[in-house]
Amino acid sequence: MLFKKKDTLPLNDNLNEGNRNIFIVAGEASGDMYGADLVKEMLNIYPDLCFYGIGGNKLKEAGVELIADAAKISVVGLTEVLSKLSNFFKIIKKLKDKLDALKPALVILIDFPDFNLNIVARQAKKRNIKIFYYISPQVWAWRKGRIKQIKKLVDKMAVILPFEVDLYAENNFGVSYVGHPLVDIVKVNVSKVEARRKLGLSEDKTTIGLLPGSRTAEIKSLLPEMMQAAQILKKNIKSAQFILPQADTLDETIINEIISKYDIEIKIIAGRTYEAIFCCDLAVVTSGTATLETGLLGVPMIIVYKVSLLSYLIGRLVINVENIGLVNIIAGKTVVPEFIQKDANGRQIAAEALAILESERYEQIKKELSAISAKLGNPGATARAAKIACEMI
Repeated sequence: MLFKKKDTLPLNDNLNEGNRNIFIVAGEASGDMYGADLVKEMLNIYPDLCFYGIGGNKLKEAGVELIADAAKISVVGLTEVLSKLSNFFKIIKKLKDKLDALKPALVILIDFPDFNLNIVARQAKKRNIKIFYYISPQVWAWRKGRIKQIKKLVDKMAVILPFEVDLYAENNFGVSYVGHPLVDIVKVNVSKVEARRKLGLSEDKTTIGLLPGSRTAEIKSLLPEMMQAAQILKKNIKSAQFILPQADTLDETIINEIISKYDIEIKIIAGRTYEAIFCCDLAVVTSGTATLETGLLGVPMIIVYKVSLLSYLIGRLVINVENIGLVNIIAGKTVVPEFIQKDANGRQIAAEALAILESERYEQIKKELSAISAKLGNPGATARAAKIACEMI
């Protein structure tokens, strides 16, 4: 927290009502979480700010008046967007109308680059609204050319990975490194045994987590493969138990429809994600922020990912990193295994899980994961980002 509550600063009396309005856009579940914490920190500095935007439950709970649910426009890959075109157009219309009506002092963009850069930033720029980008698009992995677009549209950028500073500097764009917000967020204050007890799990069973993602497309593509892997693992490890932390952005009915097709018990946990991950001996994780969260909790994992064939083929042409998992990218090497596309199948996932659980690799992976936190900066990332945002108002 930048200021104690008693030290909060009033907005300049000369500012008109519009200068108290902030518009924020976060797409995925992780962005929704980061955005909510950023809003809280900004309100610690300027309590009379009014927030509007596009996001999910966490932004709403933080006091943001949402004009649209981000789940309606959050997609995976380059082809899946076609199924949500009608939602895009409706939300774009709402966005334009709201920017005109609010005349916000600042627009805050959190990751979600295709929508944020191509739609929101362009509309804000047309209206001469300042733009703060918190959490850079992964330009170091693919579409590096977007840096030119960012330079044209964005007033200030706060990045959360140290190597991003040099990348932007090479392109003559100064950014602020604030550290990774997960350093503050990912915390569990109980033991593994206590976490299992609190979640209604057996304390001494091999516990395997299934993290199928935060988007419907990811669930439909990867959860069936995870369920097949779970069936195989249960045959080989009689005492195994399975847990699925449900993302806030998902409807449990979608998960239940898939799980019901398999003869295996899965405990679904909503709202206690970190305790659910922490209680696991091993996790199967869809590539994304969840891999880093799982790594910070010291849980060995297998990373999986699958998109449409066309999206994959296009991605292969433009992605320029060896690993797709954040935990491996930050480590600078393959700490945990990754299975992509056809390799992300139940049989191979189960075989790899058994190989890890039954060998010395298990302890080696835990050792490697323990070094991840040191590479993510000091605590206080969100407070530092909030200070930058407030200085722009």
